[in-house]
Amino acid sequence: MKKTLIRLLVSAAATAAIFGAEMSQEEIARATQNPLTVMYTVPIQSNFYFYDTEQANGMKNVTNFQPVIPVDISDDWALVTRTILPVIYKDDNAPPPTGSGKFGLADTTFTAFFTQKNTKTSGWLWGAGPVLYLPTATDDAFKTDKWGAGPAAVVLDINGRWVYGALLMHVWSFAGGGDTNINLTTVQPFVNYNFDSGWFITSVPIITADWEADSGDAWTVPLGAGVGKALTFGKLPGTAQIHGYYNAEKPDSYGETWQLRLQVNLLFPR
Repeated sequence: MKKTLIRLLVSAAATAAIFGAEMSQEEIARATQNPLTVMYTVPIQSNFYFYDTEQANGMKNVTNFQPVIPVDISDDWALVTRTILPVIYKDDNAPPPTGSGKFGLADTTFTAFFTQKNTKTSGWLWGAGPVLYLPTATDDAFKTDKWGAGPAAVVLDINGRWVYGALLMHVWSFAGGGDTNINLTTVQPFVNYNFDSGWFITSVPIITADWEADSGDAWTVPLGAGVGKALTFGKLPGTAQIHGYYNAEKPDSYGETWQLRLQVNLLFPR
């Protein structure tokens, strides 16, 4: 068993080395910017939220592990799944609610996009499918105790140095013992401009609308941008990015003012 595992690890490392060598830095950057890429990707996204209001002036960190796994379902169609596993830390002053610092796993979001199978390096792409919301939180501070579901869709265009589009989803809760229902819209527009040598500028704000909240607490609308670079992590190709966002619109009672995002995307061969 041990020898078999070692052989598998060595084989995976060798394949990754060949895979990385075959891709240019520009191709690596574009692959990580495409939500419907035909490759396995593992984005790791660490978001630092800073509060500067009368109600709170603390900090919260949300680190999202987001494996993207494409599965062939026919000669013409594929299923691209994305799972978001958030790990949260918040300090004593970060809402909601304020109190002692908390750390743990939050609820999980699973999305499956049905898309036409292709290896296009330019043109329009699209995918659509269901999103599931799973009550996996380990701490009462992060729990909703709700199961949810809804529709999701993504559309993008790869046009020369540009990669741009939007991901949309809506979740309604349908079961669970939590006191508050979920009725949440998420819109994630993305714009990337790629330079030579794998450098790129990017803007990927995450806009949310909580339709169960009071009118002054419903919307979060960040404005900002970031910069990234294609590189290799050992033998694995990927990108590293840093973003900054200011919330032009945020919940009156507990919305964060600023956001710093650090992100690494790893690519794996199929």
